[in-house]
Amino acid sequence: MATAQPRGTPREQARLLKELADIQQLQRAHDAEPAATHSTSHGVSAQIVGGDIHRWRGFIAGPLGTPYEGGHFTLDIVIPPDYPYNPPKMKFVTKIWHPNISSQTGAICLDILKHEWSPALTIRTALLSIQAMLADPVPTDPQDAEVAKMMIENHPLFVQTAKLWTETFAKEAQDSHEDKVRKLTEMGFAEDQVRVRPQKKLGKYFFEQQKSPSSVLGFRGICFQSRKTRS
Repeated sequence: MATAQPRGTPREQARLLKELADIQQLQRAHDAEPAATHSTSHGVSAQIVGGDIHRWRGFIAGPLGTPYEGGHFTLDIVIPPDYPYNPPKMKFVTKIWHPNISSQTGAICLDILKHEWSPALTIRTALLSIQAMLADPVPTDPQDAEVAKMMIENHPLFVQTAKLWTETFAKEAQDSHEDKVRKLTEMGFAEDQVRVRPQKKLGKYFFEQQKSPSSVLGFRGICFQSRKTRS
């Protein structure tokens, strides 16, 4: 019978509780501001999952002026027992079309989640860095080679696909079915095609119409190089 692993010292648990309280306090202050004053340095939050201090859900608002604007993205966060000496493990739960995030698994290519992590950093720092990465993709250092290839070779198609995925996967709780149909038809999709396909298949449908690069590549990329942290 497996023995449960230690879940960190009281001091480390106290740090996590303080980090969580700080994140939630800042988010409440952000929510209380007029929408016109919101900036991309806010719009991140987190909560504990199932009463386990080492398992969180992270939330990121899509940055303004990007294909992810208006989207609300959920991340799974697993915090190791030796945090903050080792980084949290983070991945996207919400599907997203971005070269540095796997469109299949949600894995993230970001240096501070790996070898550039420091005990001085926090989970909020990591969430803000991921949010900054949404606004500044690096297709030359991909987590998803298919998305990176599209971004490099056909940037308008990349933007349109990223917007579609945001509409389809990151706005489900906010928009009604009719809102989605209207927005997708405004993007140029035929209404009959939008209505007959389940929401989870729309991204695949759109990509197939553009001759998916995956049929040429036959594989998905990994994070090849170190990525510099955004300040």
